[in-house]
Amino acid sequence: MILRTADPADLDDIMRIEQASFGPSAWDRSTMAQELASEWGRYVVALDEHGRILGYAGLRAVGVEGDVQTIAVSEEARGRGAGRALLEELLAEGGRRGVRELFLDVRADNDVARRLYASVGFREIGMRPRYYQPEDVDAVVMKREAR
Repeated sequence: MILRTADPADLDDIMRIEQASFGPSAWDRSTMAQELASEWGRYVVALDEHGRILGYAGLRAVGVEGDVQTIAVSEEARGRGAGRALLEELLAEGGRRGVRELFLDVRADNDVARRLYASVGFREIGMRPRYYQPEDVDAVVMKREAR
């Protein structure tokens, strides 16, 4: 698996995975395009041996605080380490940018993602009731402090 910084040419593939992964609560294309172009962030894509995008992840960092904006892996690539690799790259990028506290929101019903985040040092610090719309699913707020 190869990781590289995402660029605007990746937007179609990213949106395909975004829609398949998040359905009604997926970001719209213009929001994702703005995220890819933001000076405050870095988006990374994971590629297979043929150069196909398996997943993507984004970090936003301002000063000593950062947010994992999103992580998604295509259904056919799940369970093969792409999500972990993307997350570890975001953690490394946060370190390079001097981030001391990293936050994220995760669906309360996404046990796989919650376990992944906990395995790299995130801890649950709160809830956002009915955050994911239109599904009315709570968000679990997680935090990781730099080591």
